[in-house]
Amino acid sequence: MSPSRFDAIIVGGGPAGSSCAFALRNAGWRVCIIDKKHFPRDKVCAGWVTPEVWDLLDIKPADYARDHVLQEIRHFRVGLIGGHAVEFGFEHAVSYGIRRCEFDAFLARRSKAVLIEGEQVRKVERVKGIWHINSGCWQAPVLVGAGGHFCPVARHLGARTGRFEHAVHAQEIEFQLPPAWRDVIKASCPELYFCSDLRGYGWLFRKGNWLNIGLGRQDQAALGGHVDAFIDWLVAEARLPERPAARMHGHAYLLASASHRKVVDDGVLLVGDAAGLAYGSSGEGIRPAVESGLMAARTLVRCQGDFSQERLNDYANGLRNRFGRGKMAFDWPVWLVRPWFRLPGFVRHFVIEKGFLRPGCKLTVARGG
Repeated sequence: MSPSRFDAIIVGGGPAGSSCAFALRNAGWRVCIIDKKHFPRDKVCAGWVTPEVWDLLDIKPADYARDHVLQEIRHFRVGLIGGHAVEFGFEHAVSYGIRRCEFDAFLARRSKAVLIEGEQVRKVERVKGIWHINSGCWQAPVLVGAGGHFCPVARHLGARTGRFEHAVHAQEIEFQLPPAWRDVIKASCPELYFCSDLRGYGWLFRKGNWLNIGLGRQDQAALGGHVDAFIDWLVAEARLPERPAARMHGHAYLLASASHRKVVDDGVLLVGDAAGLAYGSSGEGIRPAVESGLMAARTLVRCQGDFSQERLNDYANGLRNRFGRGKMAFDWPVWLVRPWFRLPGFVRHFVIEKGFLRPGCKLTVARGG
């Protein structure tokens, strides 16, 4: 088979890779996306999208909702697992719930990049300034790693997963809501319950007639036990009619403050979870994924053919300034913070508005033609 040549190869078709591909295509680049799965594919994720994401993507939520699940979020229930919870609402939709299997497929198709589906990236090498993927099947002067926490391009740049990185580990399930449950679980009200040590939280999140349940923690030790205890507690509190029969799925990601991955080298850069950009307060990765994908595309276009590490360092510096990569976050003492979860004002303003919704601080991205 003769090799296929592109201006850029993007490994991974999630929001980061597709956003980067979309912007590069608008700049006239020939781009391909290689993904190990076929679209639509399941992706372990709560599926929470803030309004800023739609603005960045230049998509109207109402347009997306015509053919896809899109759940407006207007209320929240927040508390501690085993403890008190507060519930409050907003006058308008402050976030949205999506199904990642639909969202990712939509963005990948929208990018107009060449999609190479069901292909595992087994070999990455650079010869005379050109990247060769899988012994030269696909070639390009630019390579973008967008394959998540275990991205093969990140490994090529030296990422060492496992005990060498302090990742967040989570387990999650998403399934169609049984009809008998639909009067029990509110559609517009995600429920967030924090672990007693505040090192993670669980969620119960209905999106249309789909239900997503999960829990993530900043340590992997006994994660399954934490998840089981959380679901048992939801059932005991009548927040969930019974234990779901569906099997949990796991994933991992790096918070930006804990990420020390090398994100650029000659002709290559990392975006999204491959770079380790999730927000420390919420673990959200979709907005950082989209932002980093657009930032990467903007940097590459400005390079005007010089893709040296020196030129790409502008992108690395941009990530550091935008997301605080590698900067230690200040942790309040648990004994001090836990009582504040009984205060509706604290939960609404600091936990939800500042920690999860993060209004303002918008990324300005010049749009292509």
